Amino acid sequence: MKKNIYKYSIMAALCLTVATGCRKHYEEINTDPSTYNPANFNPNFILTSAQLSYSGSVDFSYDTWRANLIYCSTMMQGLSSVIGYWAGDKYILNPTYTAAYWGFSSNSITSGDGAYPEQVRLIVDLLAFTKGKQQYQNLHQITRIMRALIFQRITDLYGDVPYSEAGIGFLGKNYFPVYDKQKDIYTDMLKEVSEAVALLDVNGDKPAGDAFYNGDPTKWKRFGNSLILRMAMRLSKVDPATAKSYVEKVNGHTMLSNDDNAFILGSESGNRITINRNSQILLGGGGQENFYTRWSKTFIDFLKSTNDPRLGAIAVTNLYVNEDTKVQNPNANANPAAQKGMPNGKDLSLIAGQGIKLDPSYTTFTDYSSPSPALIRKDGPTFVLTYAETELLLADAAQRFGIAGSAAQHYREGLIASITYLSQYGAAAAITPAVAAAYADAHPYNAADGLNMINTQYWALNNTKLDFYESWANWRRTGFPVLTPVVYPGNATNGTIPRRFPYPVVEAGTNTVNYNAAVASVPGGDLLTSRVWWDKN
Repeated sequence: MKKNIYKYSIMAALCLTVATGCRKHYEEINTDPSTYNPANFNPNFILTSAQLSYSGSVDFSYDTWRANLIYCSTMMQGLSSVIGYWAGDKYILNPTYTAAYWGFSSNSITSGDGAYPEQVRLIVDLLAFTKGKQQYQNLHQITRIMRALIFQRITDLYGDVPYSEAGIGFLGKNYFPVYDKQKDIYTDMLKEVSEAVALLDVNGDKPAGDAFYNGDPTKWKRFGNSLILRMAMRLSKVDPATAKSYVEKVNGHTMLSNDDNAFILGSESGNRITINRNSQILLGGGGQENFYTRWSKTFIDFLKSTNDPRLGAIAVTNLYVNEDTKVQNPNANANPAAQKGMPNGKDLSLIAGQGIKLDPSYTTFTDYSSPSPALIRKDGPTFVLTYAETELLLADAAQRFGIAGSAAQHYREGLIASITYLSQYGAAAAITPAVAAAYADAHPYNAADGLNMINTQYWALNNTKLDFYESWANWRRTGFPVLTPVVYPGNATNGTIPRRFPYPVVEAGTNTVNYNAAVASVPGGDLLTSRVWWDKN
């Protein structure tokens, strides 16, 4: 009997020892090595996801479709559409569409479309995960730059927005972020990117998940400085002293050539994650956008007025056989002389002055110019920030403030780069440097009309990039190009071009107190016609 008690006592002791050991290393022993966990998770994947999301919605392109194309492209008269729900160039408020870029809620704890759930939440998580970890030193600094890139677009569209507390719903349990003042947001973004650029180590880690530059810290330094330049110049009227200070700091350290352009390539297979979003829509992925959306008459007339060599690369007529097919015509006409832009502010009605078919320019829809096939490929690039933009912004600073070198030289370099970068769309859009230089020399800079020339070229460049967010932001800052507003029945702006997107009404039910405070502080009310802080034109 004693022998049995002894035996069971030994077994109990052994079990206790084993149990204690198992509890001590419970997480290691009970973690499936084939799944992600803090020990083996690669944060580079978060960076890739955030960059892809910035290039367009990861779902069905609602961000790009509604904000960039339906609203910004037509308000800026880069594109024109006669489809009823394309409300932008008719200055009609569709609250669902103007809210699309923001997303479901600024608390960023829900999934779905929009910048807060698809971009902010990811980048804030990545910032927290990489902070203080030497093996992710450069990844952390790149994340800081990406955060500013993401938030500049959000605040430029809406004004005061959740920033300092945004995206921390999971980590900080703050589900009701305050709306920061745009002035404070810009102050912090300029500080953050400046610090991040200074801390990037050319001998440090090279994040493999970087879809822009494959982790190259040297290129990220130039990108960061170019982003600082863009943010600083946004303040050129509301805070010129700050603008000048930051431009002087980064002058000589921005992008050097088109080789520094930041872009993401889409997927030929049409993968829902990596497909080029502008192309998805303009190829008819959402409806009849392919047939009833065209280059604007304003834009085509501008290019034709100086025989701009870009015209034959970015526009074609007869792209589709007829309005009932999405099959492209292999014999689409790229002859610059044949290009014809479609007037903005028209529809498919038969009302005089309103219906496109009653417009004097109308013959058939196929005679209006479409973006060329080179620009709307599913595997084509989505451009983020380019050398040409940087040079034109430096030209603006030189002309406006007398800093950053020669306005004429920066303008010439920016114009040439605006033409030659098209080769990054593919050989079909390529224009030789010799042709670009000859065009620039034939149309030299005129200081007496300098700001108009610079910023009209900035508009033309961003139209060819299909980055109409930036076209709209810079137009609001400068007033160039001078656009003639359309007059459409029932418009919400009294016939003036909108200045900002109203806040999403979903915020009233999810972040009520902060939403109400933000709405109350918008000068002139939460309308399409009210202005963001830096918009003093």
